[in-house]
Amino acid sequence: MPETVASQTRDYAAIAHAFAVEAAADVKGKKHCKWVRLAASRHLKDLSRRDWAYCYDEWHVGDVCDFIEKLPHVEGQWESPTIHLEPVQIFILAMVFGWRHVKTDRRRFTLVYVEMARKGAKSTMTAGVSLYCLCCEGEVGPQVIVGATTAEQAGKVFNPAKQMVSKTATLRAAFGLEAWSRSISCASNGGFMQPINAKGKTQDGWNPHLGVLDELHAHQDRALFDVIKSAFGARANPLMWIITTAGFNMNGVCYEQRTYVTKILEGVLEADHVFGIIFTLDEGDDIFDETKWCKANPMIGITPTTEWLRSEAKDARASPASEGNFKTKNLNMWLGAASAWLNMAQWQACADDTLTWEDFDGLDCWIGGDLADKDDITALVLAAFDTRGRLIWKPKFWLPEAVLLHPDHAQGRSPVPYRLWSETGVLALTPGDWTDMGEVEATARDWIKRYSVRQVTFDHFAAAQHMASRLNEDLATPDRPIASILHKKAINVTDAAKELEKRVKSGPQRLRHDNNPCMNWMASNVVVARRRDETLLPIKESEMSPNKIDGIDALINAIAPSIALQARDDEIVYRRGQMFGRP
Repeated sequence: MPETVASQTRDYAAIAHAFAVEAAADVKGKKHCKWVRLAASRHLKDLSRRDWAYCYDEWHVGDVCDFIEKLPHVEGQWESPTIHLEPVQIFILAMVFGWRHVKTDRRRFTLVYVEMARKGAKSTMTAGVSLYCLCCEGEVGPQVIVGATTAEQAGKVFNPAKQMVSKTATLRAAFGLEAWSRSISCASNGGFMQPINAKGKTQDGWNPHLGVLDELHAHQDRALFDVIKSAFGARANPLMWIITTAGFNMNGVCYEQRTYVTKILEGVLEADHVFGIIFTLDEGDDIFDETKWCKANPMIGITPTTEWLRSEAKDARASPASEGNFKTKNLNMWLGAASAWLNMAQWQACADDTLTWEDFDGLDCWIGGDLADKDDITALVLAAFDTRGRLIWKPKFWLPEAVLLHPDHAQGRSPVPYRLWSETGVLALTPGDWTDMGEVEATARDWIKRYSVRQVTFDHFAAAQHMASRLNEDLATPDRPIASILHKKAINVTDAAKELEKRVKSGPQRLRHDNNPCMNWMASNVVVARRRDETLLPIKESEMSPNKIDGIDALINAIAPSIALQARDDEIVYRRGQMFGRP
């Protein structure tokens, strides 16, 4: 390998740690966006964990970084002949290769998602990672597969790797590497590296040690992603490495994986095998504010240059089409992506694992339901206002067990842990293809029998109408029905939605929930459509999205009557005050 004195004397682990500390401490988001701050905080929290299955090994950090810094530059003009890793690159490499299984020393992370604006040297770093995985991980016959939508795009990673091999005699000699037009072979372990295109159905038969997917946002379907992911079964230490910029398709596999990563970073979903980091602007940042560009371009000034970004911004000011390109490619912002409604840090601050069903005894309670039949979650929520005026609730969820037979769930490809939730009692499975509404109704009746339930409110759905009718026939009093239907329209749900929004922002002194992981996930999925008349409607990001919000709909249904009742009482008090001359 070529000698690089600087690389031999650098403390890579210390550089990675300094980056993490700086990013995590940047609470005002001056230099690092929300997702980078959360990725850094996740690492620092993990370092403090004890009696855990994983440990952080600085030797592996130094090994991969030292290997890559001895590789030559093959594109552009640089101050040094060999690669010089910047702190952000060292942090990413340290996370992926430094975290190991305590017992096996295998990598902790099997899926890596790096989303960054263009010209961020993603391909160069990935080429180095590909050669390291090909040569240095002790794997027998490692296959390194570089996949993209076209052969040309796959070459963005493969060709630099091939040139690195061709330009480095000591690298070829050390590992017996040979570079061919469409492959790199490694004689020392019988492995190879090869680019492939996105025609996933023709790409079965691989047994990859490393699968690289470049510019995942451009993939029209999930075929290649699924082919590579499902092929990892025979490898003890596999790695899927995804690099991409933002795009437009919110129903594609890339945005699905991005959403999965954001929920892991927010602590909504737990997935110790996934590392993700996203470099973008924060909500509310001015796209033309040069001080914000570093959030999406962590190597700004090196690549890309500030001057180049300024020229792109100038074009963006002059043309709406150029502005869209500037946002997606230069600032890594997804066009058309709606903003999340509820702040998940504020939501999690209201979590209380000690909340029990007994806490609802003696309180006026309200039940909300969002019912489904096939392939969807049914939710019931019991809500109340406790003696301190806090809104409290606990949910129950049901799902047809046939959903878990779908290949995504049966083969572990779904980012939503339905199976784990069913095993831990978070989610109840009912036999067959359809949710057992008898079981759901029995739960509602049990709650009505046990608690002081003022009203049960369901969504507008055929099964809900039937259930409401039966409850009214059996349990309603002559002057007041026990169950009602609420049509999901902005005018019907605005007051309850705004009340929930306000209480989440106010914190645990106004709201308390039981930290149900399924409900937390649903809360993170909700976006909101705000109207000119100041009404709002909580919705899914798109009808095609697999991310559910049924629990939040059920919660809004539960509290809507109580909010309406409070508003009516306030109006009565106001009118009485006017009648007697009081303000």
